[in-house]
Amino acid sequence: MIVVIDGPAGSGKSSTARAIAEQLQIQFLDSGALYRVATLVYLESLDNGTSFFDRLKESDISFYFKNKNFHSFLNGEEVSDEIREMKVSNAVSKVASDPMVRSHINKLMRAEVETGVYIADGRDLGTAVFPDAELKFFMVADLHERAKRRLAEMESQGLDASLEEIKSNLESRDNADSSRASDPLKQADDAILINTSELSFEEQVSQIAERIRQIMPQNKQ
Repeated sequence: MIVVIDGPAGSGKSSTARAIAEQLQIQFLDSGALYRVATLVYLESLDNGTSFFDRLKESDISFYFKNKNFHSFLNGEEVSDEIREMKVSNAVSKVASDPMVRSHINKLMRAEVETGVYIADGRDLGTAVFPDAELKFFMVADLHERAKRRLAEMESQGLDASLEEIKSNLESRDNADSSRASDPLKQADDAILINTSELSFEEQVSQIAERIRQIMPQNKQ
């Protein structure tokens, strides 16, 4: 069983999905983190002058969710903090727009959710990756609110950035994600719209968690 939350960067979908996974004792899949790991491979290929896609196919990307945290690994080394740096944020939309990269990451995600109950967040999960998901949500919030949330997240991780820098990055990513030719960011026809601009974190988690409880397999409740 798979539940998906799509939406623009900084809308709160990842933190909400993590909280719901912890609350309902189900698995969490952070698709954005996987694209960030791929972006790290891209940046390394630039430094080394090697073929990015060949390097990506040879890379071992692994992950797990534990204690409210999604841990990402590249070739056995944890990169969960490194993938949140601005150098990765500034390049991830370009990397994620590549159809070959999307196909590679999508295969990883589909293989992961073949068994168990998962909640995943991303940009095109409900439209392209898991079109038959049991439940779909599309989460939005205004740009300033999203930038404030992302800044707080980065500061909690000890990462440096300014509010204006983050706002500019989010606006650029919105445009890139919505206009890319391959699987652009958009709301699935059957997705439930959640605007979190004026919702508390607890309210947005509660709204989605309650809907999931209604369809969860009995032995997982």
